[in-house]
Amino acid sequence: MIVLDENIFGRIVVKGLTTWYKGQLTSINELRVNTVVKDDAVPVILRTVKQPTFITTNVSDYWRKMPAHKAYCMICFELTNEQVVEIPRLLRAVLGFKEFKTKSVRMGKIVRVRRHRIDYYEIGSNQTSTLNWPGL
Repeated sequence: MIVLDENIFGRIVVKGLTTWYKGQLTSINELRVNTVVKDDAVPVILRTVKQPTFITTNVSDYWRKMPAHKAYCMICFELTNEQVVEIPRLLRAVLGFKEFKTKSVRMGKIVRVRRHRIDYYEIGSNQTSTLNWPGL
């Protein structure tokens, strides 16, 4: 399951993802209907569904601020508002890396996707790992 942050759950992004992603796609707001979802509540909400990958552009509120947990993966894209339409293409490329290819290997990781590299930390480690990529 891919869970999109509310600021990127737009028609263009959803349509782009559904062209190649065959799993369930939802927004964080749909997981807790009729409430305002604060950033600190996101990990709790994610633990209520099976193996979600949460996608956001809100890097400053999630990267190195949220704990890694075996029940979910968070992928934070450093993108401008104009670049958000690139998420489907970029996410597909990120999920092509062996470190993120399957749900079971990406669970427990918090990922930051930047112009020329991907950084991530995972449950049980204070270290950040880095992957180079031509990406953005």
